[in-house]
Amino acid sequence: MFTVIWDWNGTLLDDMDLCLAIMDRILSRRGLKPLGALSRYREIFTFPVKDYYALAGLDLDKEDFTDLAEEYMSDYRAHESGCSLMEGARETLRALDGMGVRQVLASASRQDDLERQVSARGLDGAFQVVLGMSDQLGGGKSGLAAGYIRENGLVPEDVFFVGDTVHDWETARSVGCRCVLIAGGHQSRARLEATGAVVMGSMKELPGYLAAREG
Repeated sequence: MFTVIWDWNGTLLDDMDLCLAIMDRILSRRGLKPLGALSRYREIFTFPVKDYYALAGLDLDKEDFTDLAEEYMSDYRAHESGCSLMEGARETLRALDGMGVRQVLASASRQDDLERQVSARGLDGAFQVVLGMSDQLGGGKSGLAAGYIRENGLVPEDVFFVGDTVHDWETARSVGCRCVLIAGGHQSRARLEATGAVVMGSMKELPGYLAAREG
């Protein structure tokens, strides 16, 4: 049986426009030039998040990253209820469940935020476990994925990490599992393809892809 470890933001949750708007507000408050376009956002968004803040134009020598992260997340929490799931998300989750695929959610979001967002979208019970971080500083997902694989005695080659960023590919590599990247999230398709990972235009392709690898 395969296991799919899902990323949340930009993979299952469509929050790119909100994330762009929040950063533009942060920049505008400081008299800095907004990013302005999703294409620009997708070219500079990266992990660790601290590097993204610097690339966006924020001076981390003058401002504390923790304060900036809290400003960002306060705005995010105030508006994220308006974000919908990505196209095909519910259908894909149901299809994989019908195939007997074990599904796990792992995110750099804070645990309580993640659980609230999942529940608000009617996805309680869709995942065997929901794994988030203990703070809002955008730490890595590698430890979450590695811990889950180890604690459940899984064979890494039978695990697929599904995400929308280069960091998701790096996470998969670090734990020895396979990776599928979905275009249309927080990074451009060109950046995803540069990793050499499998890149899909839609998550709707995922059930067929996994079915072809059974046995």
